Amino acid sequence: MNRLTRGCAALALAGLAGTGYAASDAQAQALGKELTPVGAERAASKDGAIPAWSGGDMKPPAGWKPGQARPDPYAADKLLFSIDAGNAEKYRDRLSEGQLALLKTVKGYRMDIYPTRRSCGYPEALYENTRKNATGAKLAANGHDLDKAVTGGIPFPIPANGAEAMWNHKLRWVGEGRIERYSTVFSQPGDGRFVPLVQDQLTETANGNLAGKPMQAADGLEYRLVNEVVTPAARTGEIILIHYSLNKDNDAWLYFPGQRRVRRAPTFSYDNPVPGYENLLAVDQYPMFGGRLDRYDWKLVGKQEMFIPYNTFRFNDQSKKLAEVFGPESPRRELIRYEAHRVWKIEASVKQGQRHQFPRRVIYLDEDTWMMVAADLYDAQGKVWRVQESYPYTAWELPACVYQGYTVYDLNVGRYMADNMPQEGKTDWLAGREGRIDANKFNPDELRRAGSR
Repeated sequence: MNRLTRGCAALALAGLAGTGYAASDAQAQALGKELTPVGAERAASKDGAIPAWSGGDMKPPAGWKPGQARPDPYAADKLLFSIDAGNAEKYRDRLSEGQLALLKTVKGYRMDIYPTRRSCGYPEALYENTRKNATGAKLAANGHDLDKAVTGGIPFPIPANGAEAMWNHKLRWVGEGRIERYSTVFSQPGDGRFVPLVQDQLTETANGNLAGKPMQAADGLEYRLVNEVVTPAARTGEIILIHYSLNKDNDAWLYFPGQRRVRRAPTFSYDNPVPGYENLLAVDQYPMFGGRLDRYDWKLVGKQEMFIPYNTFRFNDQSKKLAEVFGPESPRRELIRYEAHRVWKIEASVKQGQRHQFPRRVIYLDEDTWMMVAADLYDAQGKVWRVQESYPYTAWELPACVYQGYTVYDLNVGRYMADNMPQEGKTDWLAGREGRIDANKFNPDELRRAGSR
């Protein structure tokens, strides 16, 4: 098998010479036929390891209700094989450079491979909005901002370039908004003990609206979130509010209890470090990628079959204790399920005249969901510096495939961090739909009132 399948139907339909304009009516006719309704290849892979897509497994197990522990519907699947440092070269064609680096340098690192389940699907309204976007969405004249799309759909199901594919990730559908309590873990050399950073977060997503409204009608926002630190005690009460926009830099405000005032964060974007994250995460690495596309040229390389985390119900079990999941070198390997899937490969190179601490990024988007499942970030010497992966699972209540948690391995310092982790936490994926999110919470004045209480 070739490492990249350049002749796939989706690429042929896209016409890679395109400059960001919508697909033609004839191209869009492939959606729901040889392509899935969101633009993936419907057919199985030639060797059968990746099955044909048949709509996804979107119904919950019998008796399950939102708010309950999420069972693993594939718990009976048998392990096919494992990849470790000893046999990594055998599987090089289905691994990224970052994955190879982890296998060869991180003590005890392995990838357990299970049968592939193309479990992901979405509401019919999302498919209809995606069909509208296929011929109606377009990028701005600058080639990186979004000019036109409707909500509740994938903007570019037949992408013509890397920037369009990245917008598919940025606007992947995860519902109208959620409330969550999650943990961030920073690995420690030596005994591996850690003190988690626990946070409460509200997120409102403009693209969650399945009514198919113009994206710009949502005040030009991609999404907005407000986050408050719960523990450790030294940071309790810290609050950050962020507005992610479609065509300008992030707006962010910070509240620190010791100062008892709200201040604007002028540099909450690009490769600036996230405050309090021990210099292990840049702002535009959250969550996997966030913010504007303007500092890079985005090349859509093609399709690749790759081993990626998928259907990670066991790893995302909220009833598990953090200490049961996170080891000194990496999360417990037996908890993470990997499968063979087709991914879009994107190469991002810093534009001439721009700067970024990661001059090159290689990004992998799952074809069935447009979620970023892996990313390799390179330093100025061309070596892999940081490696990221996310952990998709099905939120049946939406229904949609989502991820919360993601890990970032810093190979230069020999540490990793795991962010947005649901263990010992809770997630309400229906909070936006069912009216449990107060829109006033996303106003800087609300931070001032919260801080004065």
